[in-house]
Amino acid sequence: MTTLAVILLALFSPVPHKHPTKSSTRPWLALSLYIQQPQVASSTMHPVAPKDAGALIFHRTLTEGPEITSPVVGKAQGFIIPIEQFAHSAFNIIYLTFDTHEYSGSLSVQAKNVAQKDKEELTVVGGTGSFAFARGVAVFAQTNRHTSNFDAIYHIKLHLKFPNRSQTIPG
Repeated sequence: MTTLAVILLALFSPVPHKHPTKSSTRPWLALSLYIQQPQVASSTMHPVAPKDAGALIFHRTLTEGPEITSPVVGKAQGFIIPIEQFAHSAFNIIYLTFDTHEYSGSLSVQAKNVAQKDKEELTVVGGTGSFAFARGVAVFAQTNRHTSNFDAIYHIKLHLKFPNRSQTIPG
């Protein structure tokens, strides 16, 4: 009799349903964004570091599109020392911070081996929030070649994978 009760309970008991989270259902994520100079009054713009300081320190905005009027989705901040002795330093990191309804968190992009080419492929070495433990590739390409590097707009394509979800990044 107890065996029959156990079998009936197993067959007719309600099963708890897990609602999969967005990050647990996707093995990889591809994003396309733009890094732009923030739009502020010229009287409040101050360079973060002198041009001859030997370090590039920047604060830019992340937007959905290349237009100045595109919605802002976050920030791009970094500290890069392009001097040969430090060019391969682990301190050369670009932080991409997101604050949208869909994504909240940050990504760390390692900026080793930056050669100031029109297109750079860098390594995503981690993330927080929606991007927790992300790994992958960040491809930076300058979109407006008629301006200085200070005013340049960069298109960034992110191909991210998450631990225990996939071993490949689609090409």
